[in-house]
Amino acid sequence: MQRPTHDDSTIWVNGALVATGDASVSVLDHGLTVGDGVFETMKAADGRAFALTRHLERLTRSARGLGLPDPDHDLVRDACEQVLRANPMPLGRLRVTYTGGTSPLGSERGDAGTSLVVALGSSTRRADTTAVITVPWRRNEHSAVAGLKTTSYAENVVALAAAHREGATEALLANTAGQLCEGTGSNVFVVLGGRLITPTLASGCLAGITRQLVVDWCDAEEADLPQSVLREADEIFLTSTLRDVQAVTRVDDRELAGPGPVTTKAMTLFAELSGNDLDP
Repeated sequence: MQRPTHDDSTIWVNGALVATGDASVSVLDHGLTVGDGVFETMKAADGRAFALTRHLERLTRSARGLGLPDPDHDLVRDACEQVLRANPMPLGRLRVTYTGGTSPLGSERGDAGTSLVVALGSSTRRADTTAVITVPWRRNEHSAVAGLKTTSYAENVVALAAAHREGATEALLANTAGQLCEGTGSNVFVVLGGRLITPTLASGCLAGITRQLVVDWCDAEEADLPQSVLREADEIFLTSTLRDVQAVTRVDDRELAGPGPVTTKAMTLFAELSGNDLDP
């Protein structure tokens, strides 16, 4: 399958497919000026998106959390299908962005309606193992946008850049109570005495689609965990749309052997079950 170049790829913007170089929204779009928007990222393999229904449901939850109108699921599905057909590639990152639309400068919204953009970028299969770091910044579990997948990602950009400077692919954050929360774009699982555990949603972490599937398929527990658990866990792994299940073999200066047996089982089970059902 041929992979489109940037010059010949197309993006769906507010009802129409356009060439990437011609795609645009207003410079006064509220998603640009104040980060008033939500988004979803999906894995797309050979023109088919994974877990689209779950992602659309979360897009709606996030939109409601910001007070945006519910997105039209049928419209988003159609836009995704058009983009996937127009940009054939073996593995891609399909992104749906939904914002408050063109608005006055400031926090108040205008009356021009929302903006909807669907784009597809190429991706590669993630490595089975990775390194992570912890960072001093905290997730605010009491925030008005805690648990929402919004376009306000600046703190994630800062934390991820710190990880890259340390030769890692992800940064893990605690919340204001010092509990383990999440990564900049992933959820985290730990293995303690054979128990597979992930932080509760009350920690402020995003309700990851892959996270929930691993909880359901691998009988994982949800619990409040101190960030110090990263120094004690027998195994650690990350989950996300493009990582699937990825073993962690270094946290800061702590080395872990891996993937361990519980992680290996989760990786195998997720690959098998996700391959059998593209919209679980």
